[in-house]
Amino acid sequence: MQEDPKEREITEKILKAIEDQFGFIPVVNQVLSERPDMFIPSANLGKAVLEGKGELDPKMRYLAAVSAAAALGGQHCVRVQMHHAAQAGATKDEILESIIIGSYMAMTKSQSYALREYADMFRDEKRDP
Repeated sequence: MQEDPKEREITEKILKAIEDQFGFIPVVNQVLSERPDMFIPSANLGKAVLEGKGELDPKMRYLAAVSAAAALGGQHCVRVQMHHAAQAGATKDEILESIIIGSYMAMTKSQSYALREYADMFRDEKRDP
């Protein structure tokens, strides 16, 4: 695939901004940047979701990201989002609570589907939808 020189220029600017902000370029960004046509929209969406306009302030956005990363088991994402949350003013306790909430939601998700399957197999009782 022929690379668009304008997209490469935009990609390099985005990578530089990421490195300036974090002191490094995450592997995900390094790999995705090999395809500027896909990297640019992805980077823009991430910036909009975590740093764009909205009702949640940056600290709350990053705490939500910590919680979601914990729930999804994203080790590297947890580390990066904890760093962002702390930079946005989150305390150690707020970050820990976010991790605990995400972990709890991951547990209840597995219980939700597994125990429904169990109930379907071993019980004739009506259950919630």
